[in-house]
Amino acid sequence: MLTQQLRELETDGIVHRKVYAEVPPRVEYSMTAKGKTIIPILNDLYEWGSEI
Repeated sequence: MLTQQLRELETDGIVHRKVYAEVPPRVEYSMTAKGKTIIPILNDLYEWGSEI
């Protein structure tokens, strides 16, 4: 399920997936510039949730 969500976020341009040719395989995810635009919204949601 996590892999599916990450792939969808990658398709939407929210995260970048970097695959390393290693054994065992290693993959790193990072937020794209587009993905970082959601940070203020997430912060607002966190503040709202903290008030309840």
